[in-house]
Amino acid sequence: MENSKELSTWLDDLKLEHPLVIAGPCSAETEEQVLKIAHELKDSDVSYFRAGIWKPRTRPGNFEGVGALGLKWLQKVKAETGLKTATEVANRAHVELALEHDIDLLWIGARSTVSPFIVQEIADALEGTDKVVLIKNPVNPDLALWLGAVERLSSANIKNLGVIHRGFSTYEKSKYRNNPEWQLAIELQTRFPDLPLINDPSHITGRRDMVFDVCQTALDLNFDGLMIETHYDPDNAWSDAAQQITPKTLIQYTKDLKIRKESTTEADYTSELQNLRAQIDVADNQLLDTLGKRMKVAEAIGALKKEKNVAVLQSKRWNEILGKMVLEGEQHNLSEEFILKLFKAIHQESINHQKQILKS
Repeated sequence: MENSKELSTWLDDLKLEHPLVIAGPCSAETEEQVLKIAHELKDSDVSYFRAGIWKPRTRPGNFEGVGALGLKWLQKVKAETGLKTATEVANRAHVELALEHDIDLLWIGARSTVSPFIVQEIADALEGTDKVVLIKNPVNPDLALWLGAVERLSSANIKNLGVIHRGFSTYEKSKYRNNPEWQLAIELQTRFPDLPLINDPSHITGRRDMVFDVCQTALDLNFDGLMIETHYDPDNAWSDAAQQITPKTLIQYTKDLKIRKESTTEADYTSELQNLRAQIDVADNQLLDTLGKRMKVAEAIGALKKEKNVAVLQSKRWNEILGKMVLEGEQHNLSEEFILKLFKAIHQESINHQKQILKS
């Protein structure tokens, strides 16, 4: 699969003056709920109304969606509001029912993207369709797996494609529900700049109070759109209550978010500069997170040394690390002078943390 301007044709044809917005409830609960939310979003920047019809839950016994009945509600949404409709599909039967009810946009969820068998089944069922098909990143941070799913759909002669960045699962404690791992989305964007890239801040954050900031970061990185879970009564939603925002809040966000794209040459420069700076901000935050984790390990080493009455400074080990880092730094085009300064500072901070453990 190669990058092509044709990849963004479906999005360009919408002739939007703002990033694409896909919004609606995590789950379709009742016909009244679906229509009420849709009507509140009718005259906003929202182009596609999303609602989960089939909900894959981690554990059985939780609400797993209303099923095919909800597709009729989405048909009413389109008829009454003019909004295009969107839902998730996870197998051939879902696809056939969605097409039968003329759903405009289908997306493949993170749990499905991890399985080439599931993706291929969906691709076969959608072969040659003119519907928009978006692929969420797999649960684990695997760019090849994500792109592989896109390629399977492309090979099925599906032209209207895009991807959704919803973050990645991690066993480590994080402020995010799913770590954004922005560098993976940036790498995909670099390799396929014309493949529409949509951000899902709801699933990245898992918290409505963080949605705005993630939206802004995505726009700073030149994402093409946002998929945001929206409910008129978020606290009482049947699924993912904590991450949904009200339609009123969403509409306000679309006014407050800064879009950094202009048509003049000078503005293009400013936009690209902002994009690069946003990437640096992401990398810097990751550096701080990594350094924080490193110091936690240093503290654990300090506790072990205290228990065994071993000296903090281990010169042989330190010299081995420094020599190794200088060599690896060269592979990343980093000067020896910089590596020495950087790791001497890191080493000193590690010693300080270990000293605090010994004194405690």
